[in-house]
Amino acid sequence: MSRVYEIDGVRPVVHPTSFVHPDAILIGDVIIGAHCYIGPAACLRGDFGTIEIGNGANVQDTCVIHSFPGKIVTVADYGHIGHGAVLHGCTIERNALVGMNAVVMDGAVIGESAIVAACSFVKADFVLPSQSLAAGSPAKVMRALTEQEVNWKTSGTEEYVALAMRSAASMKAVEPLTEKECHRPALKVAAAHQPLSGRYR
Repeated sequence: MSRVYEIDGVRPVVHPTSFVHPDAILIGDVIIGAHCYIGPAACLRGDFGTIEIGNGANVQDTCVIHSFPGKIVTVADYGHIGHGAVLHGCTIERNALVGMNAVVMDGAVIGESAIVAACSFVKADFVLPSQSLAAGSPAKVMRALTEQEVNWKTSGTEEYVALAMRSAASMKAVEPLTEKECHRPALKVAAAHQPLSGRYR
């Protein structure tokens, strides 16, 4: 059971086809659409503003999402929020990716199918055009993304939609084994999604 908390009579909403890890935290005005994956130790704190996670989106482990009073954080359909990212009062449009440990600040808009590179700092009110790459601290628009790069991002998000289903079907709390089995089962991963850095060299 996930750590889900009501505040001021406002309770999180999670679509039944989504998977929220038992160690994730949802507080207050959080709305999670269909086929989403919310990872372990992610914290979605809707105690000031609203947090809306669109269909097929993922928010990975140790991410933090929050906002100022009366503001909305949106991760639109098929948004992809990498490990350890922080979103505050921003908008992540359809099929966009925020890389690991990136920070996206208030009023920023990450355009459709755009990518924010890992460890970038996106300042308040920054607008990243659709299908563009931003990187740096502060982040700057580096270039347009190739069709291959957008396809790679979309494929990775599809893996997380599948992971939500795998997790709902088979994840359970257990005691660890004391040694490796002779015939250890393999993970049921449908496709071989690889890092972008090595895929298109």
